[in-house]
Parts: sequence; structure tokens; C-alpha cells
Amino acid sequence: MKLLHHLAAAAALAAAAAGVPAQTLLTPGYRVTIEPRCPEGEVACAEVGYRGVSRRSGHAITLEGRTLHTRCADGVTPCRFLGWEFHNGDTVYRVLESGELIVQRGERLLVHERGEWRP
Repeated sequence: MKLLHHLAAAAALAAAAAGVPAQTLLTPGYRVTIEPRCPEGEVACAEVGYRGVSRRSGHAITLEGRTLHTRCADGVTPCRFLGWEFHNGDTVYRVLESGELIVQRGERLLVHERGEWRP
């Protein structure tokens, strides 16, 4: 029964995180486009593109990252999809499904903006 539950959770995550077209998050300061590049059905995708453009300066950054999930009770299986994570040296970019853009360098918060997803 646990296996069936994990398989069902994996199938739901696959639909949410892999095989979807590029998505764009528009915040007050940035336009962020997320492009998963994993085959449909792959739950934890380690090939996700990020392109962030400052709406103020026009400067852009392109990064590669992965999907971000909670872990199921077994501590191994990905459960709830949270969003995506990207690294640029010691700077971590997180784009959450809830529409938040969070950029941190170590413990220092550089950006925390909420936006709207656009097709």
C-alpha cells in the first residue's frame, strides 16, 4: 500500500514538474522564465533552465538548476513539489510554485519578491 501511495505521489509530481512548457514569473523587479528540460514522467528534474531579467536595468542571468521537493516519510522519495533551485557560485536562487523569488548569498537575503505566473 505504501508503494502505491508513493507511485501516486510520483505521478502527480511528474505532471507538476516535468514535461511542462516554460513558465514565466513576473515580480515587481524581475521577469523569470523557468524551463524544465527533463523527459515527461521524471519527478525530480535536475535539468531546469532559469533566465532572470531585471525589469529596471535589463540585465539578465541564465542558470541551470533542479526541481525542489519535500521528502516523503521514507526520507528518500520526493513528495510535494515546491519549486526550483539554481546556484551561481555562493548565491542561491529559489523560485517557488507560490510565486516567490528568493535570492540568498550565504545567510544574506538579496531578493524576496512575490509575483504572478504568466503563460
